[in-house]
Amino acid sequence: MPAMRDASFFGIDFTSAPSARKPIRVAAGQRQGGVVRLAGLEALGSLDAFSAWLTRPGPWVAGFDLPFGLPRELVETLGWPTGYAALMAHYAALSRAEIRDRFAAFCDARPAGAKFAHRGCDGPAGASPSMKWVNPPVAWMLHAGVPRLIAAGVHLPGLLDGDPGRVALETYPGLLARELIARRSYKSDARAAQTPERLIARKDVVDALEQGRSRLGLRLKLSHAQRDALVADASGDSLDAVLAMLQAAWAAGRPRYGWPEGVDPLEGWIASA
Repeated sequence: MPAMRDASFFGIDFTSAPSARKPIRVAAGQRQGGVVRLAGLEALGSLDAFSAWLTRPGPWVAGFDLPFGLPRELVETLGWPTGYAALMAHYAALSRAEIRDRFAAFCDARPAGAKFAHRGCDGPAGASPSMKWVNPPVAWMLHAGVPRLIAAGVHLPGLLDGDPGRVALETYPGLLARELIARRSYKSDARAAQTPERLIARKDVVDALEQGRSRLGLRLKLSHAQRDALVADASGDSLDAVLAMLQAAWAAGRPRYGWPEGVDPLEGWIASA
């Protein structure tokens, strides 16, 4: 891990089909003690732009809002490779249609209420299973994102060695948001659902982050314009990128990036879960 004073921190709100209308959002920050200052927000309109972004020189630690692994139970049932690098290469070589068919067959063979397999981190983080292909389609996010992380040669702690100056961590912004505002909804891509209640919820999240009211022990420093922009983005994508950035900054200061003992090296872990 590079010296904390030298490293930049990033949070990436990922989408598997980025566009000018719905880009990948990147929050950049610098940490001084218990304060993380938001340096800026960036929009990546394509997966090629995302791949190019990953090659920027370190030292940096980034939190990515996408799953880095699949449940071991699923992998073993399907007879897929059980080494992380081999599994990701196998997964990347499959089409979405092939993945959907295999996952659907797996689910069809299981009882109601237990259709999906889960990773060890899903429960503690309150995250969707990484094999879900709809609502939200996190399986496609893994399919689009992780092969690009591997191709860029970044370091995936506990999973795959790479450039120690460019560290990629799996994060889940909803974990931190729930700590601050419980189950209140703060975002929607649908214009009709972009309500005053969700705007107030985003403001409450930002206020709590600025005041450092989370177990991460970090306080977010914003300009007035940045605060207004985070609250105004009704999609919540900019705010999610900032939440992921704070989770990455927290994990960078922990032994093993905050991974508890006994994590399955095939499945990975969600930072701060």
